[in-house]
Amino acid sequence: MNKHNPDVLSCLANLSNDEVFTPPEIVNKMLDMLPQELFESSETTFLDPCCKTGVFLREIAKRLLKNQMPGYEKVIESINQKAENDEELSTDDVCFKKELQQTIDHIFHKQLFGIAITEMTSLVSRRSVYCSKSPNYKYSISHFDNAEGNIRFKRINHTWVNGKCKFCGANEEQYSRGDSLETHAYEWIHTENPEGIFNMKFDVIISNPPYQLSDGSGGSTDAAMPIYQKFIEKAFVLQPKYASMIVPSKWMVGGRGLQNFREKMMNNKNIRFIYDYEDSSECFNGLHIDGGVNYFLWDRDYKGVTEYVYKPKNEKEIKTKRYLKTENFNIVIRDSRRQSIIEKATIENNSFTKIVSPRKPFNINTDLFNCPNKYPELNLKEKIYSNSVLIWGVKGLKGGAKRIQGFVKKDAIQKNIQWVNKYKLFISKAYSTDAVEFPKLIEADQNVICTETFLVIGPFDNKYEQQNCLSYTETKFFKTLLFFGRGTMQVSQEVFRFVPLQDFSKPWTDEELYKKYKFTQEEIDFIESMIRPMEKETA
Repeated sequence: MNKHNPDVLSCLANLSNDEVFTPPEIVNKMLDMLPQELFESSETTFLDPCCKTGVFLREIAKRLLKNQMPGYEKVIESINQKAENDEELSTDDVCFKKELQQTIDHIFHKQLFGIAITEMTSLVSRRSVYCSKSPNYKYSISHFDNAEGNIRFKRINHTWVNGKCKFCGANEEQYSRGDSLETHAYEWIHTENPEGIFNMKFDVIISNPPYQLSDGSGGSTDAAMPIYQKFIEKAFVLQPKYASMIVPSKWMVGGRGLQNFREKMMNNKNIRFIYDYEDSSECFNGLHIDGGVNYFLWDRDYKGVTEYVYKPKNEKEIKTKRYLKTENFNIVIRDSRRQSIIEKATIENNSFTKIVSPRKPFNINTDLFNCPNKYPELNLKEKIYSNSVLIWGVKGLKGGAKRIQGFVKKDAIQKNIQWVNKYKLFISKAYSTDAVEFPKLIEADQNVICTETFLVIGPFDNKYEQQNCLSYTETKFFKTLLFFGRGTMQVSQEVFRFVPLQDFSKPWTDEELYKKYKFTQEEIDFIESMIRPMEKETA
């Protein structure tokens, strides 16, 4: 009977969306990007600066051993069989075992290095790499004189400057409580001299870094601060021959505080290869990471176009060779099928962003309905009263919050008061990055406002213009271009960048828009394949 022996590192459950364990299959796809002669050399050095399970170092060790001692598996199998049969080993067998141990010792002592992100992951990593959580123990596959081997973990503190960590940007109030959050002061990015950690330079830096700093909300949200970009930037500073990491794809389109990083990456001609998953669960089995994930290969000595493979959800790979930076776009166009559509739609340089408000359109916080006592000046009531206006917001905790209406004092409105007596549309400020369909728009007539849960589209002088704009937002054309502009859960003015503004003295249909922007049948079919009908809600 054949027995299935699963790789334990394929079976580990992820602790959170912040720190995701990498399946061995993906690790090997990343290693396949590297020149394979690296694994033939006994001089190549590798660093995983954020070890979680040790899977990168383990898989590298396998390749190094296989290349430096070809056919060793069969010889070891023969030797083990002799031992089981109580047969005496030959001189060649004894010499081979000695040579094999010397090769293993050289690989683990001189070629593989790691920095664990927590004390727990340091133990897991040593167990999977050295076959012992303490490599100075007699059963370690390679003996060290210390309990860490080359996989270290050092508990360090943040460096607070004006309430923020100068290295990672963590909030002092949140992270200086002495609880488990303190482990997020990752050594690799909390030093001015990362070369000094091992007192050496590396040929290859490869890893799956932590994705974000916890914001204390108990989940993975856009409000949390991304941190993976700091690991990438640190790797580039060290100038290895090659660097490869697997990270969320949000940086390509948006992400909190990632604008400068995105610009640097788009202009980086050293990025030789990117594999980009629209659906993260196709990479990390069953795990949803909003916006997808990608892994890349950075080559210090390469200057040129990027080989870009985009994997749409449940579709075949789309392969292109191109620069990440394209004219007139400040984001990475992940799916090359989108580019011609965007170029045609934006040719007039007249963006819908002109009639989309910034956040907090009326300067009223999201928590108004949950904590009305915090805002006595607004005098929130359930029923209309003298000199009041209707307000839309949400009530309840994240994940279970529901839209709700109430009434507030009109004289308490301090921002965009000229919009109050106009006609408007409200669009939710946050929804799933992967959703092409957005939540119902709210038709807001005169004397209707909203909390910062929504952005305002408009305002309009009359109901007719409001309705014509609404008909535009219901087109597949509009929804597709809005989807193309989003990379995070958060909706802002900027995500409407590819949606052209129209004349709202008339309603709009997809057929009219396709004709106006001269879309080909192929482009039309692509848009049509993405969209389902949307409902509306009236205030």
